[in-house]
Amino acid sequence: MKKFFESLNNVWKIEELRNRIVFTLGLLLVYRFGAHVTLPGIDATQLENLADQTENGIGSILDMFTGGAFSKASVFALGIMPYISASIVVQLMGIAIPYLQKLQKDGESGRKKLNQITRWLTIAITLVQGPGYLYNLHSTLPGNAFLLPIDSFQFLFSSVLILTTGTIFSMWLGEKITDKGIGNGISLLIMVGILARLPQALIQEFTSKVTNNNGGPMVLVFEIVVWLLVIIACVLLVMAVRKIPVQYARRTTTGDFEQDMMGGNRQWIPLKLNSAGVMPIIFAQAIMFIPAALAGLSNSETSQSIAGTFSNMFGFWYNFVFALLILIFTFFYTAITVPTNKMADDLKRSGGFIPGVKPGVETADFLDKIMSLITFPGSLFLALIAVFPAIVVSLDVQQSWAMFYGGTSLIIMVGVAIDTIQQINSYLLNKHYDGLMKSGKNRKAVA
Repeated sequence: MKKFFESLNNVWKIEELRNRIVFTLGLLLVYRFGAHVTLPGIDATQLENLADQTENGIGSILDMFTGGAFSKASVFALGIMPYISASIVVQLMGIAIPYLQKLQKDGESGRKKLNQITRWLTIAITLVQGPGYLYNLHSTLPGNAFLLPIDSFQFLFSSVLILTTGTIFSMWLGEKITDKGIGNGISLLIMVGILARLPQALIQEFTSKVTNNNGGPMVLVFEIVVWLLVIIACVLLVMAVRKIPVQYARRTTTGDFEQDMMGGNRQWIPLKLNSAGVMPIIFAQAIMFIPAALAGLSNSETSQSIAGTFSNMFGFWYNFVFALLILIFTFFYTAITVPTNKMADDLKRSGGFIPGVKPGVETADFLDKIMSLITFPGSLFLALIAVFPAIVVSLDVQQSWAMFYGGTSLIIMVGVAIDTIQQINSYLLNKHYDGLMKSGKNRKAVA
């Protein structure tokens, strides 16, 4: 623990790193403040019904990603999720649309154009989701909660405009954190929103187990230990890689004679066990909203049964289909984000090769085979973590607390925390300090 505090002291000594951290914390504070500002025209004292709606089930997921802004009818009620949806759509469209494929290969200029397309698509998505959110408020809250009629142009136009502005402002905050702060700004906004619900969830579980004598303090301690073990498992999933050895020919020149000396510099190609990250869970979660929404359009008994089944995120069939979709999307997303053919071509052009494998097509086939072999157990592990909250709930754990035992929230928190620590470590190492989780001893460069 002493070494850890010494490392924190070293972090504070680096002026650039200190300024970036303070800047990041300041913008995160602005984001959290905005999550508590209620939309004009809505009585904030009448939001109990909306809070009850988002306490359990699918609504709790939406509220978790917005840091409680969804249940508070906040100006940030839609949060950063429209931007995430737009990013996913642009990424998937890049597979089929040649223009987007060209932009992906154009380097920095192409990236800027893709970001601009994503921003405009974010506005379009927000303009669609905004009215839907407002009409959901109207169906959930009592009539006296609205100071203006829901169908009045003044209220509808101003509220949609404010929700759209809130999403754009959230997107701007995330981009500024990425540029001038520390870590990935968009991911940090999501993580902060998730962490905002952690204290309340822990208090509810403490009340249930200790205050209400529903198991006692030892059961609560056991649950916390299991939670920490699940976090460790998530860290292993995020960090695990399969190292493929790569060898480069060492060239020596004697006069006009150039000779290839085999056994030159050896490096590695790190293939991640979970190359898709949290995206398969996000894709699967988005699709799981569809059956309940479509079934809700009909009043037939079969439709109502389907709507009930896919509205219970802790039910067996919901989680069975959810896990199956995660397996499928893990392979799909890995296939489009890990270009083994391009990796093999780049390796061949740079004079590298995998020992025992011919450069070119055979190398691409070899890498593709390895990716398939390691993606299968990775997808199983990811699916298990995604459905683990449903397993925990069946053991008499509060739903709000069970959400932190897996799923999208835990993977995001672990991934963002690891990425932020790695960025801080890079600053420390550049200033001749050990990493954040190591000794804080100053390592002076040897002259």
